[in-house]
Amino acid sequence: MTIRTIIITGVDGFVGRHVAATARSRGLRVVGIVRGSLDPADRLHDELDKWVSADLTEGWPDVSGDAVVHLAGLAAVGASFGEPQVYIETGSAIVTHMCESLLRSPKGVTRIVGVSSGAVYASGGDTPLDETSPIAVTSPYVISKLLLESQFAYYASRGLDVVVARPFNHIGPGQGSGFLVPDLIANMRSLSPNAELAVGDLGTARDYTDVRDVARAYLDLLVVPRHDQLIYNVATGTARTGHEILGEIAAAMGLPVPSVAVDRGRIRPGDARRVVGDAARLMRETEWTPRIDFSQSIRDAVAAAI
Repeated sequence: MTIRTIIITGVDGFVGRHVAATARSRGLRVVGIVRGSLDPADRLHDELDKWVSADLTEGWPDVSGDAVVHLAGLAAVGASFGEPQVYIETGSAIVTHMCESLLRSPKGVTRIVGVSSGAVYASGGDTPLDETSPIAVTSPYVISKLLLESQFAYYASRGLDVVVARPFNHIGPGQGSGFLVPDLIANMRSLSPNAELAVGDLGTARDYTDVRDVARAYLDLLVVPRHDQLIYNVATGTARTGHEILGEIAAAMGLPVPSVAVDRGRIRPGDARRVVGDAARLMRETEWTPRIDFSQSIRDAVAAAI
């Protein structure tokens, strides 16, 4: 299977930008799909050979490529509690329009990498979660991802070559607000001397992969000659607490670690205490392994937020 041109949905998002840059570094042509428009000054233009604007909940645009990395959709778990049906409908509609269109007229597309989430798993405590681990429906976001996976399994049975990635939490340069690392960086910058930092539960631990390693994983799944399974975890196998993250951010900013005050309103219902992933299946079938050190990810995130 030869991949020369890839289509990236949601290319202007946090992960999409890194997938585009990584693809270009591998000599691939990149066609990006955005919902709105790209500012002429946006540096993403340097990574794209072509871009189109389309509301993917309404239909699939007239684009051609050898493969698709599907990232478009709603990404924040917390926000899904306030708009549950929007999350469910948005993700489902996009997959339906894309896959039905590619079934009718594939235009050279040989593989789709669809992105789900490691958030679909029940908490495993200290036990790393692999692709056979129990599932827990803990948020509308998770419901939307499980629906996406079911749709992709259906379209795989219809003849599309589909791979589903389940990435655990990811961090790195360019992540927007609404996620732990960028929010802590912004709040640290605005914190008055000797003031307490308002936080959620920093005692919970998650498996954080650098976004650039995540981008490599998606492209490795895209180009591997064959895949034995539908679903592949993307994870480091190490969990970090929010306290560890705050310490790394403070060190990167050259500041002392502030005292914290827990804001109960920032704690999500049913939040697991510890989640760590097992990506052995991905490592076994591709050459992927996480390369970027956790501390480096935090330093780069802080530097990019200046």
